[in-house]
Amino acid sequence: MTRVNFFGPVDSIFGAELGIADVLVIEALLLALVVLNFVTRKIAHDRHVAQADEGAEAITRFIPHEALNVVLLVGAFYYMTVSYHGGFVLSSLVIGLVLTDFFEFEARKAEARRGVSLGRPKGALAAAAVVLAYAAYQTLFFLIEGPVSAII
Repeated sequence: MTRVNFFGPVDSIFGAELGIADVLVIEALLLALVVLNFVTRKIAHDRHVAQADEGAEAITRFIPHEALNVVLLVGAFYYMTVSYHGGFVLSSLVIGLVLTDFFEFEARKAEARRGVSLGRPKGALAAAAVVLAYAAYQTLFFLIEGPVSAII
């Protein structure tokens, strides 16, 4: 794993190993942020459904979810300085997630304008599931490293 020291003391904290195989602090933090993203996504959708009863203009973005998206994006970019390949892939996936969230919000507003019941944000859920799968793979690879090494 290639490690670059751009941020000095910050790299020594987030680039440190947790002691469980080779899991970095930043990898575990990113996995926790992705899981938390699912929680805020559920809360945001429930709020949008409640707001849709008042009309399309009453639907607003859920600020904690949007802030978490920004933190997740910045964390993924930072992870690229610690582990280039994994960080690049995760950053690309998170960018896709943020874009999907943007368009899913607009789709909820369009549904409210048409007067139909709001559907689940299926595209954003799929994108979040892909981000979760990759973050879990990066963080928990030590669990499957033995069987994978036997095959490869």
